[in-house]
Amino acid sequence: MAWGCSGKTNVELINNMLGAGLFKSERVGEALRRVDRINYVRNKHEAYFDSPQSIGHAATISAPHMHAHAAEHLLPHLKPGGKVLDIGSGSGYTCAVFHHLVNPTGTEGGKVVGIEHISELVDWSIENLKRDGLGSFIENGLIKMICGDGRLGYASGGPYNVIHVGAAAPTMPQPLIDQLAKPGRMFIPGQRPVTYPSSSGVSS
Repeated sequence: MAWGCSGKTNVELINNMLGAGLFKSERVGEALRRVDRINYVRNKHEAYFDSPQSIGHAATISAPHMHAHAAEHLLPHLKPGGKVLDIGSGSGYTCAVFHHLVNPTGTEGGKVVGIEHISELVDWSIENLKRDGLGSFIENGLIKMICGDGRLGYASGGPYNVIHVGAAAPTMPQPLIDQLAKPGRMFIPGQRPVTYPSSSGVSS
């Protein structure tokens, strides 16, 4: 069970999820191991619990197994040098994970844009990313954290090979569909993911 995957360290947490079959790709595992969750949570004592946690402002960081599931589902389109849009970027955790997947050695030029509508969380996420050693990628624009309406996306940075939405949504916003590259994949909890190319434009 996912809740039984909690660990005492970040590496133990990730290895427990791998052992439980919650993800299978070593690329995903390596990216998750490189992003220590303790840098992205408020309650440091629960950093390695496999459960959602409050990050303030009525927002949460999802459980680690949810991040692992999303990364693995999006993995075919998370190629070195690719572009990622993360909607509802919160603490910046998923932006860091995606960064290591599209920029694994720091030289591939992969870009990640995070959009969050709560300005205080945007500021905090930038602090978190810098604490995690990613400040240089913020400075050179390969990681960009923006305060805005995620439903509108960020057209000037697109098109994106991957669009990840961190929270469930009743509909799939058309601006996000328009900003998805071909090939590309968009993941929204509770929605069938849009994938290009496919015969119908949608895959489950």
